Amino acid sequence: MTNFNIGIDTGGTYTDAVIIDAQSHEIIATAKALTTRGNLEIGVANALKAVVAESASRLITSQISLVSLSTTLATNALVEGMGSSVAAILIGFSNDMVERSKLHQAIPSAKIIRVGGGHEYDGSETCALDEASLKEQILVLKDTVEAFSVSATYSIRNSDHEQRAKQMIQQLTDSPVTASSELSDGLNGPLRALTATFNVRIVSLIFNLVESVQSAMQEQNINAPLMIVKGDGSIASANSIIDKPIETILSGPAASVIGANYISGLNNFIISDVGGTTTDVAIVRNGWPTLNDKGAMAGGYRTLVRAIDMQTIGLGGDSEVDINFKGIVSLKANRVVPLSLVCTRFPQVISQLQASLSEGMGLAAAIRFIFLADGLDQQNLPSGLSPEDIDLIFRIGDKPKLYDKITARAADRSRLTRLLARGIVQVSGLTPSDAAHALGLQSQWSVEAARLACLMLGRSFGLISWKEDDLALEIHQFAQSVFNTMVAKSSYLIINQLSGFNFAIDNPLVEAVINGENQLNDLSIQFTPSIPIVAVGGPAQVFYAAVGKRFNSDCVIPINAEVANAIGAAIGQIKIRTVIEITTTESGGYHLHHNDKPIYFSASNDALEEARTLASAYVTEKAKLMGGGSVEIDIQVERVDLPNMNLDRSLIAATVVAECLSSAHI
Repeated sequence: MTNFNIGIDTGGTYTDAVIIDAQSHEIIATAKALTTRGNLEIGVANALKAVVAESASRLITSQISLVSLSTTLATNALVEGMGSSVAAILIGFSNDMVERSKLHQAIPSAKIIRVGGGHEYDGSETCALDEASLKEQILVLKDTVEAFSVSATYSIRNSDHEQRAKQMIQQLTDSPVTASSELSDGLNGPLRALTATFNVRIVSLIFNLVESVQSAMQEQNINAPLMIVKGDGSIASANSIIDKPIETILSGPAASVIGANYISGLNNFIISDVGGTTTDVAIVRNGWPTLNDKGAMAGGYRTLVRAIDMQTIGLGGDSEVDINFKGIVSLKANRVVPLSLVCTRFPQVISQLQASLSEGMGLAAAIRFIFLADGLDQQNLPSGLSPEDIDLIFRIGDKPKLYDKITARAADRSRLTRLLARGIVQVSGLTPSDAAHALGLQSQWSVEAARLACLMLGRSFGLISWKEDDLALEIHQFAQSVFNTMVAKSSYLIINQLSGFNFAIDNPLVEAVINGENQLNDLSIQFTPSIPIVAVGGPAQVFYAAVGKRFNSDCVIPINAEVANAIGAAIGQIKIRTVIEITTTESGGYHLHHNDKPIYFSASNDALEEARTLASAYVTEKAKLMGGGSVEIDIQVERVDLPNMNLDRSLIAATVVAECLSSAHI
């Protein structure tokens, strides 16, 4: 019997789902549902239901062997400051280390507790763990925080103190706890502490998402493993991700690279994944994304999470159009809901736009509506809201209200800014998606609303006249200027990524290319990529043919480019990596650092052989825990040796890195 995989991707505007043949990777069905920012689970359930219905003639749900999800939940939660209240237990940290962790700035509400203990570079104990103080602090905090992180100095050399602290927290509380050495093999203690604290803060959020998706699967009679895409492009079982949700940072962009590699048939290319909110650009070599050795960013802070090396900017189909006093069109980094989509969801808004147009005053403000995020339950609001926040939410109610009428007071404007950041409310505006509707390049939402929005904003800044005879042409010209701005900014991003150089956007040579002029006085200018440009994501089909023309080449927009992320989720592989280090001891011999306490060897060959064995066993076991089947293991050894000596006597230090790839076990 043929088996099938389902891939699901939650984007800023749409949640996409695909079903593919697990053996041939033939795409059987695709479906889209609006992403419900107020409750991501609703959009996921709707997309899952739609794709199952679409494929009903080809398969039965008992043939579905895998469901894989790429999600923005972790990234969005850390950016928006959401998650559990946390206590960070820091063992052996100095004042400087606490400062360098940036915990105070990144999570101002976190309780930071310092305890004596920790280890040295070689894994030897700095001083004994102060268990009495640790127990006292845990008992004080157990009823005031919801989660704990534990970080000790040089815990990757010796994790004994971290593990003892973790066990004590588990014995004294029912709270989730993360030990830093379980997330990263990086030596940077302060950064490990921040990474661990970020991680444990969002454990409950990912747990709730997994439960909700599994519930949606049950409703569709799907009895299959649930996998989640990690930030490095690999997949792991949902149960293993619950304890390490921070590994899903950049999950969506990573899935897009895997999907683009498959549907384009290319192994070396630059990918531009353009969505509603952001454009993500990365270089792909040999079919796999380059990883950022410095660690992924989360909420503006560096972590030790290995994730795709991708440049992300706020540029998408839903970017807000702005016009300056000179009448120059630009795109803001923030996302707004396109007027064409708002009027599809709330048809009565068209009448309000027409009435404002008839009045002829305040036209720019008249296209900005405020409304609650789709899926938000007013009877079960998110935590952390003040009584004033709740009052404002109820004043907005079920229907869009003009932004200016809701924000008459400065306090309300400040409050709305916070609610917008948390995704509880949304604001409408004119976007490139609206411009595409007005130009006839898109039609899934209200074309009438898109034209009205262009007319009102353009007329507000004197770019569209009051002459009825010229109206259609002027609306078209204004929409084209918005379209061209989107194309120019997308082209600029690609130039910088391909060149590895951060050109100024007003560089005359760059301007000539991205604006499609290719001429500077008597100089002809042409930038030609040495690798293909592959564009995926919903708006790619609309904007990237024009981007390709800027480079005098055809941009590759594969079939099913609009659901590349979901395809990447469906065909992803499990990838495990571990690092074991070997160091010399002062008295001669070697220490092997893996898991708990260092292991002593008198001979380097014995230490290296044991490191290979342990590394191979570790990645194999982890792959199986993450839902993998058979594995392919690659082991690399980096040595530091004294010169002019036999290898069995010259070793000073070594790093053994094991990586394995495994398909999900079906």
